[in-house]
Amino acid sequence: MLEMGKKYQFVVDTTENDSAFYEDNLKKYHAVVFLNTTGDVLNPEQQNNFERFIQAGGGWVGIHSATDTEYGWPWYGKMAGAYFKDHPGNPNVQEGEFYVVDKNHEACKHLPDRFKRTDEFYNFKQMNKDVKPLVAIDEKTYKEGNMGDDHPMSWYHEYDGGRAFYTAMGHTDESFSEELFLEHLWGGLKWALDDGKPKALNYSAVRTAKMPEENRFNKVVLEEGLNEPIELALLPSGNVLYIERHGAIKIYDQNEKATMVVDSIAISHEYTDADGKKSEAEDGLLGVQLDPNFEKNNFIYFYYSPAGDTAENVLARYVLKDEKLDRSSKKIMLRIPVQREQCCHTGGSIAFDASGNLFVSTGDNTSPRDFNYGPNDERPGRGPWDAQKSSGNTNDLRGKILRIQVQPDGSYTIPEGNLFPKGTEKTRPEIYAMGTRNPYRISVDKKTGYLYWGEVGPDANNDSIPYGSRGYDEVNQAKKAGYFGWPYFVGKNYPYVEYDFAAKKSGEKYDPAKPRNNSPNNTGLTELPPVSPPFIWYPYAESEEFPLVGSGGRNAMAGPVFYNEDFKMRSARSPIITTENC
Repeated sequence: MLEMGKKYQFVVDTTENDSAFYEDNLKKYHAVVFLNTTGDVLNPEQQNNFERFIQAGGGWVGIHSATDTEYGWPWYGKMAGAYFKDHPGNPNVQEGEFYVVDKNHEACKHLPDRFKRTDEFYNFKQMNKDVKPLVAIDEKTYKEGNMGDDHPMSWYHEYDGGRAFYTAMGHTDESFSEELFLEHLWGGLKWALDDGKPKALNYSAVRTAKMPEENRFNKVVLEEGLNEPIELALLPSGNVLYIERHGAIKIYDQNEKATMVVDSIAISHEYTDADGKKSEAEDGLLGVQLDPNFEKNNFIYFYYSPAGDTAENVLARYVLKDEKLDRSSKKIMLRIPVQREQCCHTGGSIAFDASGNLFVSTGDNTSPRDFNYGPNDERPGRGPWDAQKSSGNTNDLRGKILRIQVQPDGSYTIPEGNLFPKGTEKTRPEIYAMGTRNPYRISVDKKTGYLYWGEVGPDANNDSIPYGSRGYDEVNQAKKAGYFGWPYFVGKNYPYVEYDFAAKKSGEKYDPAKPRNNSPNNTGLTELPPVSPPFIWYPYAESEEFPLVGSGGRNAMAGPVFYNEDFKMRSARSPIITTENC
């Protein structure tokens, strides 16, 4: 690069020190070259600075193993255009025949239509379909290429406000004394530098907010030793109200720096099976939310599993005044019949949108403990193992996210736009999102009205020929009412197989375009709506689509959506309250 700078009269700096990727320093340059980088080379703050550099109009050139870099940074993978998959052939350095795809580009004008050269070739994965190929390789001229007739080796594209050029050539030392390769590289760099006439960076065009330094955050533990804290609400006083699953309602007083028990709700937290055996369940006090007009009406909402012989979960409204619960104000708004024989999946999160609609999540109330795939056991007496009774049932409120409009007297009406119009036979009009397994925590974007939830999925590690897809967790985004697939589909609408548990025989895969519920436990419609796709999905293993989630445990949650402009006046000492290990 230094020799190229002398030849074409541009200034070059070289470094192997990632600390150079701070914004004030990057502003000095017009392009950055990743010369045979490998692995993770930038930390999150440096990645943020580099994204902003590209969005300001900066250029990037990647050489050879630059695609073997930053696998956990999707933005980078799209900019680079692909990720390295493997080396074809053994030895990995071999001769092959290249051919030019775009003769008009500056990087290819000097190249013959076809030419032979020796290098280490790459097979790629996760190709960005938006890149524009410049040079490709003929897989018939070397060993073990596996991308077929469309195997690019150099490409370019405009990306996120800047320009990116990549060539897979350049593994061998000899490449950097090879005139043909150097001319190709200069043409790509010249293009990345706005055709050799770079313009000043424009940081006013940057869309990615600048990441604050880690030392600006200070974690303060308010209380320890909690008994399964579930959800919290920030009171107008600045105190924090939170609930515990076993029924306690507590308030942390920010002035006294102490917690007091406000009240408790008697809850059911055990199941009793057909043989009388008791087991701990996931039921209890599950959700809490203040009314949008709390400062005027003092209404607070709880979703819980009441103690007693009636197997149900309820949505109830109380009055909380002067941080004391008025028990006489209790109003049961919604009753949801459940089974209390076999655990699990309760949901229970509550959220409001900007229009005052109340959302509440409910789980499929189905046992996952006998089967890690689609829990659709239709044998007599196996209702607790059949999620078709709940999630797949248009006439049941379990396995759903409900949306209602609360009225001042504690009743509710049905807002326009739910999944089934009021009066539709064999449906419940409260249903907004159908086909959920365990939408444990939900959130509504107050600006767009989009609903988000984390969908905790089943445990199967591998796809199965008799049963169907492995397990995935999902983060879902509902821009409108829809059916989201459970218990017939998981992940990116990957189907389960219609399995006969009595005969132990597999049938056809379920069809996401025309799902049907034929279960004898179904009280709703047989023909279900087409399945809506998930927003994010990932298995226990590494996810190619979403590498940032890594691998290992899964427990999807969906937190609130924040907008930077809403916090411009926030004090540097203003808190963000969270619960951990819930």
